[in-house]
Amino acid sequence: MNRLSQIFPLLLLAVLATLTFWLEQATRQGAQPAENERTDPDFIVDSVVARRLDANGNVKHTLYASKMTHYPKDDSTLLVSPRFVSTASVNAPVSITSRTARVSSGGENIYFEDDVRVVRAAYENRSEMTLQTSFLHVMPEDHIARTDRPVTITDAHTVASSIGLELNSEARTVKFLSHFRGTYHDPARAEKRR
Repeated sequence: MNRLSQIFPLLLLAVLATLTFWLEQATRQGAQPAENERTDPDFIVDSVVARRLDANGNVKHTLYASKMTHYPKDDSTLLVSPRFVSTASVNAPVSITSRTARVSSGGENIYFEDDVRVVRAAYENRSEMTLQTSFLHVMPEDHIARTDRPVTITDAHTVASSIGLELNSEARTVKFLSHFRGTYHDPARAEKRR
């Protein structure tokens, strides 16, 4: 019993030292989050130009932005004043601009927000086409763009509006989701009236 009373203070000090060391490590880990838990950006770049090439080395898409901010937590990127130009179509390039955009990890999804404007250049006998909305989700590799917000499409002879749409640039289809309204002015018919 006498020996235990001599060892007990040493055991108590060892337990306290271990507990102090453990607490210090726990508070350090809490103060410095792991790289993938950070909520602040890990880098910011001004005047960005990024290109995606096809298997033959031809440019498929080019993304311009006045500012790019990368967040390591979800590997997303916030863009200011983005301009996305797709030259994948053999007919005419398509450009998308907005005030901001968020790009997912790997670039599979781009979410354009605030004053979104899509312009398909004129080609052959087709006039320039413009799409305007407040939000557009673009999947560049799938050639799909969609929105659930009010949208207006105009060209030289047509004005169409709806709430939401899905556009497939490869299949050259547009699916209006609801509240569709449209007008078409036939140029041949107008010419006959003269």
